[in-house]
Amino acid sequence: MSPFNSSLYFLIFFLVHISMASSAELQHGFYKQTCPKAESIVKKVLRNAMVKELRVAASVMRLQFHDCFVDGCDASLLLDDTPTMLGEKLSLSNINSLRSYEIIDAIKEELEKHCPNVVSCADIIIMASRDAVVLSGGPNWEVKLGREDSLIARQEDSDKIMPSPRANATYLIDLFAKFNLSVKDLVALSGSHSIGNGRCFSIMFRLYNQSGSGKPDPELESEYKSQLNKLCPIGGDEEVIGDLDATPHYFDNQYFKDLVSGKGFLNSDQSLYSAGEPTRKYVKMFSEDEDEFFRAFVEGMVKMGDLQSGKPGEIRKNCRVVNPRRISGNGFWFAK
Repeated sequence: MSPFNSSLYFLIFFLVHISMASSAELQHGFYKQTCPKAESIVKKVLRNAMVKELRVAASVMRLQFHDCFVDGCDASLLLDDTPTMLGEKLSLSNINSLRSYEIIDAIKEELEKHCPNVVSCADIIIMASRDAVVLSGGPNWEVKLGREDSLIARQEDSDKIMPSPRANATYLIDLFAKFNLSVKDLVALSGSHSIGNGRCFSIMFRLYNQSGSGKPDPELESEYKSQLNKLCPIGGDEEVIGDLDATPHYFDNQYFKDLVSGKGFLNSDQSLYSAGEPTRKYVKMFSEDEDEFFRAFVEGMVKMGDLQSGKPGEIRKNCRVVNPRRISGNGFWFAK
């Protein structure tokens, strides 16, 4: 075999191998043989973090949404910027908003002690997001695993996809439809705001200049609006946080009850009820039936977790950076 044909052979073999790995079918119990304690380790580290600060549960759960909607669930979100790459952490929807990356770091570090180079950062996000719900009193479900980590991240990809707090129901319906997620999925997954907090920055326009009117959002219940005015006064610190629903540390259906009462913190949340059908019927359904909300939420999370780009990937040793590369004798780049 000539040197040229040999090089071509190895290139084809390498590309086929990468393609097969990146498009591998996700499955339950993926780490049963290679890292049997993987899921218990993820849950343990997250539980310990929540003992110190309950808010991390909501922060960790959000990572799945912000990762999976941008080129699939591939942990591109976790990559730090480099001199040649502007990643997703500084995108409009993530900067000064997403947090608790260090929890994922801690989980990865613990997993590397038990099972080096086995568990992907993308799968850690999926497992930790599920556990954040469970540890907050929400439903449990079996996650499908086997994802690989992306080799690149791009801020512009996140900016094009992720919605702002000002988004309305119509925009959200269209966005979710792009990912084959139904209206019911949209409303159920919005129930992730059953736990956590939002910044005053995200609601100032609702309180003082809704749709450029110079007036507050008329959908805000009067007493609740007064509470928000005190929390987020004009000229105040817009980094102050408020509760996304009346039970911010418990995963329940209070979020939907609040929307029905005109007490949704974010415009994008309240719009699910105030905009009318087709979203309002699901808000009412979930406000009256917590079990139905839990079932729909789990279904939506599983569907979201199935999103994959099919692009080449790897198992990162450090979730913040791609693995070091070296040049082989044939001139191709391989992970060390």
